[in-house]
Amino acid sequence: MAVDLHSHSTFSDGSDTPTELVQRAIELGLTAIALTDHDTQEGVEEAQAAANGIELIPGTELSLTRTDGGMHLVVLWLPPGPGPLQDRLAEIQHARGSRNQVIVDELTRLGMPITLDEVLVEAGEGSVGRPHIAAVMVAKGYVPDIKTAFDLWLAGGAPAYVKRRLLSPQAGIGLAVESGAVPILAHPHTLGVNRAAEMADLLDELKGYGLVGLEAHYSGYQQHERYGYDDLARRFGLIPSGGSDYHGTYKEGLGLGSGYGDLHVPERILENLRESRQ
Repeated sequence: MAVDLHSHSTFSDGSDTPTELVQRAIELGLTAIALTDHDTQEGVEEAQAAANGIELIPGTELSLTRTDGGMHLVVLWLPPGPGPLQDRLAEIQHARGSRNQVIVDELTRLGMPITLDEVLVEAGEGSVGRPHIAAVMVAKGYVPDIKTAFDLWLAGGAPAYVKRRLLSPQAGIGLAVESGAVPILAHPHTLGVNRAAEMADLLDELKGYGLVGLEAHYSGYQQHERYGYDDLARRFGLIPSGGSDYHGTYKEGLGLGSGYGDLHVPERILENLRESRQ
């Protein structure tokens, strides 16, 4: 039996509503799914209501500051409502709204006029972000697809990129632990760390803050890479985790639970993470 511990809905940058996401997981025979929308838990209540016969794990995915590469943290078993991390998420969402307006203004200045209202319509009721801006750019014929929108205009270092306020690794992990949740380092390949000694220092540092797991079983990894990250996690006393990072049509060809076709996250991984909460 399989699980998926990393997925996104329309409440951040996925194309499936929380209900559709859960229904898809049930149809695929998954026994558990974690909803980990970016910097928000707004879709958790809807997902929990739809989770009839499947375990729904409330979570989020945090973007953290790092000088030489992106760092993301999947946080599992983060209960909705007031709490140390939950309260900080509300502040992050407010800052995200201001950033979106700046990006829209910059694209207009660059000759691709769009409005924030158009982006809000694209996003629906969820958290608004760059994928929704990219979708509007595609719809208006400025770029052929979302990937091109990011590559040419919206990714880090691109002309319309705007930095946003992020938590530090120490703050993000600490707030997750303080909130009774399980923090997991997401897709470690995006860290840009190529030297073993540097990775060792980083994992020692993060574990000191309270890091519990490392995402070893991830879409896009070859089997030998999954084994390698699994072994790396265990050598540093971390629990291997896994998930597809499903975004629906915003990541074409990537399936919930199966990634690009060869991903399988067994139930034992979920059980190991669950035991860490004890």
